[in-house]
Amino acid sequence: MLHFLQFLLTIPFKIFYPTKIIGKENLPKGKCIIASNHTSNLDAVVFALNTWEKKYYLAKKELFKNRLFGWFIKKIGAIKIDRQSSDVGAIKKCLQVLKNDKKLVIFPEGTRTNNENMELGEVKQGVSMFAIKAKVQIIPMFIMKKPKIFRRNKIFIGKPFTLEEYYSKKLDGETLKDATKIVEQNMNDLRENSFNSLTTKK
Repeated sequence: MLHFLQFLLTIPFKIFYPTKIIGKENLPKGKCIIASNHTSNLDAVVFALNTWEKKYYLAKKELFKNRLFGWFIKKIGAIKIDRQSSDVGAIKKCLQVLKNDKKLVIFPEGTRTNNENMELGEVKQGVSMFAIKAKVQIIPMFIMKKPKIFRRNKIFIGKPFTLEEYYSKKLDGETLKDATKIVEQNMNDLRENSFNSLTTKK
């Protein structure tokens, strides 16, 4: 179903939301976690329609209230999560996705941020937890602007890194806190490098 939707919607979506993805070569084959900043409810849709391989996305349950949109994002790989509770079911589904050698996309800020310089908000510990539990690479991703009709945008995909030094440690609050600092640093480095690359080209 995803590829049918891509075939049907990719061209019109590229016309309305023209987006260039830079760094696709950094995406490994098989499982990994893609950690991205979050600018809009359309972030996952834009990424899904600009890359062929199916990926899975953690999405807040509120997005499923609209039945049509809920059906659509489910078909492109959305996993519903209740952010107000410890959603064990969603956690299990995410770990199963990685176990099945698939890619999981997480917006670790947990909410949208759209300040002038696209500065990263507080990074939650979910990416670290899944990456350590599943022992997978993390790929930072940076969306340059909030998707708007007819506005050109860029998505930067950074180089993979791991939290391998934490694989043998007890997965407690201190471990997750330290590991999350590494995730945040890599995401911020990509953001800075993305802006610098645009400045250099000018």
